Order: sequence, then structure tokens, then C-alpha cells
Amino acid sequence: MDDPFLERHFRGHKDAVTCADFNPNQNQLATGSVDRTLMIWNLAPKARAFRFVGHQDTVTGLQFSPSGRLLASSSKDRTVRLWTLSLKGESSVLKGHTAAVRSVSFSHDGYSLVTASDDKSVIVWSVPRRCYVYSLSQHTNWVRCARFSPDGRLIASCGDDCSVRLWDTSTKCCINTFTNCGGSVTFVDFNASGTCIASSGDDSCLKIWDLRTNKLIQHYQVHNGGSNSLSFHPSNNYLISGSSDRTVKILDLLEGRLIYTLHGHKGAVITVAFSRLGDHFASGGTDCQVLLWKTNFDRKRYRDVLLQHSWRSTPDPLPHLSDIHPGTPHAHLHRSHPTGIQINPVVTNTLSYDPEVVEVSRYHHDNKVRRPARRNLHNYSKTQNRHCLCSTCCFFLCQLYEVPQIVT
Repeated sequence: MDDPFLERHFRGHKDAVTCADFNPNQNQLATGSVDRTLMIWNLAPKARAFRFVGHQDTVTGLQFSPSGRLLASSSKDRTVRLWTLSLKGESSVLKGHTAAVRSVSFSHDGYSLVTASDDKSVIVWSVPRRCYVYSLSQHTNWVRCARFSPDGRLIASCGDDCSVRLWDTSTKCCINTFTNCGGSVTFVDFNASGTCIASSGDDSCLKIWDLRTNKLIQHYQVHNGGSNSLSFHPSNNYLISGSSDRTVKILDLLEGRLIYTLHGHKGAVITVAFSRLGDHFASGGTDCQVLLWKTNFDRKRYRDVLLQHSWRSTPDPLPHLSDIHPGTPHAHLHRSHPTGIQINPVVTNTLSYDPEVVEVSRYHHDNKVRRPARRNLHNYSKTQNRHCLCSTCCFFLCQLYEVPQIVT
């Protein structure tokens, strides 16, 4: 296994980066920010980035649909938007929450969307009909995050009531509550096989529960500040976490230990995310930067397995950590702060990528929605007039910003 390294870093947001997700079918990374915008970064060298404008407050969460054709976003403006990835900048607005919306998550088939909110509720929406379906309302404080399981049968949610709740989507009932949390729970997610959930909290702890036994099986305290986000590697065997201590931690779940501490951000790390194949991961934070890391984790062992299952809507379960090493004492692993390998990349102009930015807003000055001709983002080509994309785009704000290209 090789060490991870910083491959590139992107600059374009004007405030803290709050969320990130990789497109499953395109070489793209999406990020959201306190600056109220979403950025679509094309990972191909010297490609343009796209800025989507529409939210009226901080973008708190985002996720690509399984098909990669839609992008859902949540915001403190109490709305959820479903963006069509074209130069039209078209989005459908979902309204139903009465306070800030904190997260969005698609079901495995892309037909449902679940959101979490400061109004203490979790709402499930129909994506094809763009409408409210039902809500889950047993949390007693702000709900920070909600996620569908890989098969869509469960929803995990967490919040400031210091609990993680598990919901059955068929009965719409809470079937389990994990309350042994030391503070507000900031993030929760399922592993790829749906057998475990992990949570991060402002008590700096990372916890993993086995859903087959409903028991806490691993407990890590590796950060010196609150943990804001986490992401499972698709192999199920690694976990990354971003923290207010300005670091990204990488855990080996098979060995139950911290293996890497990554430095590079100049402020709190708010979001981390693995790509669908696990070959890259991204981090973003209060320094307004997006860092793209090369993973180098266990590449030969799992890549063929991941590619074999990537086309299936409900993949067969990948090896589970306790199945691979049955002799490992998983009853309750508490890992204090081990050293691990410290990686301190120097963020230089060689790694810096300030692409040309296409700004896309779906509103004209009179706030009426216009419908110019559709053009897909990945098919976009350069025009002669760099101040306007094309004559059909004059109904909405759309500019090219000339900035230095990547230095090689």
C-alpha cells in the first residue's frame, strides 16, 4: 500500500467549503459553500469549472444522483434544489422544511431523496414528482444529517440531541436509537455493504456500529477538535474524517488504528468524500480550498471487485471487516490518539488549479425563469466571445472568468 498524496487543489469559492461529492459517471467533483454557490469541478486537466447560483443562503449539503444526471443541494435558506447539469442552470425547488436544511441523500435507485433539517425533522421526497412524501419526527433537536442505506430500506439520521436513529422506510418507524454519544452528532453514513454505520461528533469521536448486532464495535478518538464529516472507502476497510483541528485522518478499520494524518488545510476541515472507486478523495474547509488527494489504498486487492459491482443498483455485499478477520476483538475497540504517519504536503502553484469559471444562474433580473436551449456541461466548447457563452444564454447571468491555468 502506497501513501496518499495531494494531487491538486482548487480555488474558486469565496467562503468556507461545506460539502463535496464525486459524480459517479463523470470525471467531476461538486462542492458547496457558505458563499451560497455550488461548483462543478471537471477533473480533466485545464477544464472549465461551473458555478451554479440560486440558493439564498449557505449551501450545507449536496449529492449526485446514482445516474450522475442530477445534483441535489440543501441550504440554510430552508430549501432543497434538484439541479439539471446543463448550462441552463435549471433547478427544481423543494419546499417543506421550516428551518435550515442540513443534508441531502439519494436512494440507490434515484427515485427518493432524504433531507435533514434544523426543524427537527427528516423528510423523504419523490424525485420524479418533485414532491413531499413523508416525514420522520422523533428527534428532539436539530437534525444534522440523514442518509439512505445502499439498498434503500433504511435511513440513518443524527443530530444535536446526541443520538443516531435508524428508520425503516417501509414502516416509517424508528427501529433503533444509539444514544451513547458524547455530544452532538455531526455526520452519519453507511458503509458500502450496508452492514455498518459510522458517526462523527463534536466530542472528536468516531464511532462504528454493526447493524446486524446493533452494537458499537469500534470507537476512535483521534482528533484534537470536533469531527465534522466522514466517508467510508468503497472497500469498507478504511474511513476518512475531517476535523476542526485542520487535519484529515485515515483509519484502517481492519487493524483498528489510525494510519495517516494529512495536513494541508489552513482552517477547519468541514467536508471529506471518497470517489466511487475509492481512488481519490476530496476535502474542503474554512480556508475556501478544495484539496484533491490520490488514495493509493489497497489498489490491487479491491479494484477488480469494485468494478465488478459498480454497474449493479443493489450490489452483493462486499467483505465486511469482521468477516475478513474473524479473530479480531470487535466487541468494543477504543482507539486513543496513535501517531500514524504524518503527511504535510506543500500547497504550491504547481498543484494549484484556478480554472476558467462559467457562472450559471437560472434567474433573469425580473426573477422569472427562462428556458434557453439545453447544452450539457460535458459537451460545452469554447466560444469566440469570452464574455458571453452564446446568444441563447442572454436570459441569465453567464460569464467566463479568465484566470491562470494550471502550472506544469
